[in-house]
Amino acid sequence: MVIIHRRKQVVYCYNTTVESQKVTKLAGLTQLETALPFKRNNKMGENEANSPNTSLQGKKMAYQKINVDQRASGHSQYLDNDDLQATALDLEWDMEKELEEPGFDQFQLDSSESQNLGHPESVDLNLDSIQPATSPKGRFQRLQEESDYVSHYTRSAPKSNHCNFCRLLKIFCTATILFIFGILIGYYAHTNCPSNATSSGMVDPQLYQEILKTIQAEDIKKSFRNLVELYKSEDDMEISKKIKTHWTSLGLEDIQFVNYSVLLNVPGPSPSTVTLSSSGQCFHPNGQPCSERAGIDGSQDLLYSYAAYSAKGTLEAEVIDVSYGTADDLKRIKKIKNITNHIALLKLGKLPLLYKISLLEKAGFGGVLLYIDPCDLPKTVNSNYDTFMVTLNPGGDPSTPGYPSVDGSFRQSLSNFTSLLVQPISASLVAKLISSPTAGTKNDICSPLELPYNEIRIVSMKIQTVTKFQTVTNVVGYVKGFASPDRYVIVGSHHPAVYSYNGQEWASSTAIITAFIRALMLRVKRGWRPDRTIVFCSWGGTTLGNIGSYEWGEDFKKILQKNVVAYISLHRPVRGNSSLHPVASPSLQQLVVEKNKFNCTRRTQCPETNVSSVQIPGDADYFINHLGVPTVQFTYEDTSAIEGPSFLSEAAFPQHAIKIEEMDPFFNLHETITKLSGEVILQIANEPVLPFNALDIALEVQNSLKGDQLNAHHLLAMASRLRESAELFQSDEMRPANDPKERAPVRVRMLNDILQDMEKSFVVQQVPPGFYRNILYHMDEKTSQFSILMNVWEHGDSLASNETLQGALSEVLNSINSAQVYFKAGLEVFQSVLIPKN
Repeated sequence: MVIIHRRKQVVYCYNTTVESQKVTKLAGLTQLETALPFKRNNKMGENEANSPNTSLQGKKMAYQKINVDQRASGHSQYLDNDDLQATALDLEWDMEKELEEPGFDQFQLDSSESQNLGHPESVDLNLDSIQPATSPKGRFQRLQEESDYVSHYTRSAPKSNHCNFCRLLKIFCTATILFIFGILIGYYAHTNCPSNATSSGMVDPQLYQEILKTIQAEDIKKSFRNLVELYKSEDDMEISKKIKTHWTSLGLEDIQFVNYSVLLNVPGPSPSTVTLSSSGQCFHPNGQPCSERAGIDGSQDLLYSYAAYSAKGTLEAEVIDVSYGTADDLKRIKKIKNITNHIALLKLGKLPLLYKISLLEKAGFGGVLLYIDPCDLPKTVNSNYDTFMVTLNPGGDPSTPGYPSVDGSFRQSLSNFTSLLVQPISASLVAKLISSPTAGTKNDICSPLELPYNEIRIVSMKIQTVTKFQTVTNVVGYVKGFASPDRYVIVGSHHPAVYSYNGQEWASSTAIITAFIRALMLRVKRGWRPDRTIVFCSWGGTTLGNIGSYEWGEDFKKILQKNVVAYISLHRPVRGNSSLHPVASPSLQQLVVEKNKFNCTRRTQCPETNVSSVQIPGDADYFINHLGVPTVQFTYEDTSAIEGPSFLSEAAFPQHAIKIEEMDPFFNLHETITKLSGEVILQIANEPVLPFNALDIALEVQNSLKGDQLNAHHLLAMASRLRESAELFQSDEMRPANDPKERAPVRVRMLNDILQDMEKSFVVQQVPPGFYRNILYHMDEKTSQFSILMNVWEHGDSLASNETLQGALSEVLNSINSAQVYFKAGLEVFQSVLIPKN
């Protein structure tokens, strides 16, 4: 319908039939913009408006101004029709009401209207946009108020109906084409381009196997050999760069170096020596006479046969055999000899070295000759002439104890952790000192090395070490989570920090973590992401006291305390080839057993494996003892090593002494550890509910109090209450949350926050040197009691008072009570939440 008004020789034309067409056209454009993977350009509408195509007449809102003075005398008959003038007055009010609707606020000119209404040669149209009026009388003034008002109206019904039908048909066809076109674009964009990262939501049981099936033993073997060759020609910083470059090529995100300037204790310019006073013979730590010239590799091994952070200097004194240096050994020796400022001949093993050193220091010894008895090693191992190193550093940078070594930190002047001169020596040198042949085997019975108590041996020991500040580098990369990116699953390996020690073992660790990264990133590149962030770390300074991991943990302690979910350790994964030896926090033992059973179904030979919570060497130390983070570690070891004395792993042997390829020539053990660790990582990082078991913690506490010689009934009563609370928590909250039909996202988040912090209650403040602060971990496989209570019982009959005993009991009691209150508070929080249980 077209209405034409004339006011002061100006004609206004209104098209009142196009609003629905405009809306239809805009809807079609919206569909196209949704399907296309880009933002639509706003200038496209302007180009369409300026097009001279006359078929667009009536599709734009037409509010146009025509100068009548420019018309010729033979103007169009449509404008002079008297019938139309009479009709215009009746329709004017309806027309103004339509023009005042919101859809008519803005108008654009259509060049298709710039035609003559009568004779084209006599009419010159001036097409300008008319802005809405601001008159107080309304958006548009009534035109009939002027004396020279003239209205013309024209309509051809048949033509209008025919045009409307054609327009509707065109619009329908256009919308259909755009819809199909949008579907095609969306299909090909989804097929050819990576989609936005998505989580699995409902966990697919086959997802983990699809990721892990790409892990192959041959690939791990190639990576291992490349790392070993690299170590021969590059220093530690260059190795860190190579690791970062390799991880970057695999697609790992946001890889960075985290450097710390720390105080290291390294060997001096010449090896340490031990001299027999009776004969004047001088020996190097491996038993080689000082007069003999060692080869290049041998001289380096001699230099690095030392105890890091030991006191340095010279001491000449009598040697006293203290065996393993336990409290019973020292009691026995004190009864028969004066030990002040003497040199202790000490075997490694059975107890933490730091604890035994502290006992010897308190007893008054001046030096220690440390060795490994061949009878404590597997029969297949001959280490009589092997030197080794140990560290006396409990963890981190000695110059910044308890806080990170960042720029501006206060540096304490500490170069050693003990007043004792400590020197590791080989079993062959021990045999020379005691004038006895090396340990031998008769009738399958090994004869340990012993110094007769009635014989006197005086030796002079000389130790030369140097302390200096040096940069330790950590390599850290991320795969950011989709649903909970602020929750971290940390995977840790390490790279070397000092010459030649554990050289092949770090290469084994790095090859395994790299193989898992490769498999994981193949899936990530296809659009999948785990729910939680996975952090991959290659630590520096591990051999000298887990320095890199400690400094990083202290640097980000506040974040890690709140956000770390679990730590998976890859420290020295292949130490033998007899049996798999998994170690896990109590809350993760059930998960490890399940994964090991599944792995056994794919192998012909799979002996039953026990999972335990025992102290382990390596960079997991800080996360277990300072953050209370649940931890898992898979290793292959010799059965005899597991059955023998514990803590022999505190010794670090030269690279050539440990032949990884001899223990695992086809790298099948490496592949198994990679897949087992990888499956645990994926399940912890991707399961909606963390796969932790609260009840297992309570059961572990009760088992640790069985056969308690201290007969503390109040501890047993508290442990019983802890079990009741844990059972209630597991039945009321954990089981419903594991059912997808009853799972509420808010409740799951609350539940996971409780699960990840369960072990923090068992981190105590005061423990003997070398003991774990997390009392859920036992000393070794042979003991099941809490380590701090076992230590008190060992010293119980020699205590002048019961202060130490009561202090240890209080530590354990407070830990159990704190855990029981924690579970109870968790239940109360769920009960008070205004979210109905599903």
